[in-house]
Amino acid sequence: MINKEKIELGDIQKTLLFPLWGRAFESKKRDPLLVDNTAVNIIESLDYDFNKFTQELSCISQLGWVVRSMLTDKIIKQFLTKHPNATIVDIGCGLDTTFERVDNTLIRWYDLDLPDTIELRKKFFKETERRKFIPSSFLDSEWLNKIIVDDNVLFVSAGVFYYFEEDQIKSFFKRIIQVFPGSEIVFDASSPFGIKMANKMVLKRGGMDERSFLKWGIKHAKDIESWDKKIIVMSEKPFFKSIQTRVKLKSRIQLFFSDTTKIQYLIHLKIKK
Repeated sequence: MINKEKIELGDIQKTLLFPLWGRAFESKKRDPLLVDNTAVNIIESLDYDFNKFTQELSCISQLGWVVRSMLTDKIIKQFLTKHPNATIVDIGCGLDTTFERVDNTLIRWYDLDLPDTIELRKKFFKETERRKFIPSSFLDSEWLNKIIVDDNVLFVSAGVFYYFEEDQIKSFFKRIIQVFPGSEIVFDASSPFGIKMANKMVLKRGGMDERSFLKWGIKHAKDIESWDKKIIVMSEKPFFKSIQTRVKLKSRIQLFFSDTTKIQYLIHLKIKK
């Protein structure tokens, strides 16, 4: 009998299981949008009842986690064509497997998350000379001093920022502006309407309490430029536009609604030097 890893995480950290399951589920489809065998292996080794939230989960939620990875991977790869020796910081990495999909054998990579999540992560991933783990909240400032940059730095954050208040995100961005001018930031966001929908349709149905609910919603990425004159919005990408032809008509309507109401979209920022 195989011994499975038990999950002992805080309320917010437990949500890292959602995208992990989403990528693993996609990988087992006949014609997957994304293949993530590492996610499959981890899911099969965890002692956790995923039926708690998958029974009533919509296909949009599952596809959202997959498309987010696809869009983020694409931006990272484009960044690496300009900066092959770049530093990538994966904020709130959870059990993310982005490094395995985009590594060019040259990048310097940092996985950043809370201590209990990093301890869980160590059971499945190993640190190397180019890949380091940082057990810390991204809201702390000490970890910034540990980041080594040889070329340029890209901060990547998937499924993290909307769990916090806008003032907290704004303060974090201002620290990045001060310490890493010229850097870029990629993260997913949701409109205020999307925040309400996610809390009702995903987290609550998934058995999570209000401590795990989303908080920060933003309708227009351009609004972030008002936070500081050095912030430039490079792109604002709807999640599902690129996969409309890959799903059934009923799902297309749902995905179109999601894109038009900005329930999920990706923001790419650049910090002026």
